[in-house]
Amino acid sequence: MIELGAVTRALLAIARDLRDDRVLAEQICLACVAGLDVDGAAISVLTASTMRETLWATDRTAELLEDLQFSLGEGACIEAAVTARPVLVPDLSDTAETSRWPIYATAVVEQAGVGAVFALPLQWGVITVGVLDLYRRAPGSLSQEQSRDALSAADAAALMLLGLRTDPGEDLAWDRSWSNRAEIHQATGMVVAQLEISATDAFARLRAYAFAEQRQLGDVARDVVARRLHFSKDT
Repeated sequence: MIELGAVTRALLAIARDLRDDRVLAEQICLACVAGLDVDGAAISVLTASTMRETLWATDRTAELLEDLQFSLGEGACIEAAVTARPVLVPDLSDTAETSRWPIYATAVVEQAGVGAVFALPLQWGVITVGVLDLYRRAPGSLSQEQSRDALSAADAAALMLLGLRTDPGEDLAWDRSWSNRAEIHQATGMVVAQLEISATDAFARLRAYAFAEQRQLGDVARDVVARRLHFSKDT
């Protein structure tokens, strides 16, 4: 059995009654800085629209990194969001690593004095909720153990944020007890039939819709069951 890393353990210890997503993002970022060899962190939340929101950043440098990439339209965070894959750049001066976004890389080095960035998509199933951005002032990779911990923590953070925004009444954002609710089960089955996809993907579509519309999952499920909401491949 693989032992959980320090950051993942810290996230799982966060209070169950937490209801503010910005406070949650703050605790996630602080846990990353405390448990990993990084100097700062930020969390950006993405929705189904073109809107993007930075929930929290540990410092001015982390804020600058967020501003730069979304102003320039390129960077590690955007790539992680689009590809749904971690983007790990241990040395921003290595042009082979940054050739796909040279303007961003140059701006980060010159304006922020940052040597390495690690962008981890926050995912649940097929849905990308947002991105966890980590930076180091000095170039260098995370250790293998810390890389595993960071990826595990990103998975936990995604479930916590997505759960908080869609089911703020849940005891635990990462607790799967909601899967026993009959109405959500029924709605999931209807989406399976509508889109001809697996139950796992159908449930993820329900979650993603609730997240993008800033509604509770139960309310969305009721609309599906009542046939007020029909899912198509473009929904």
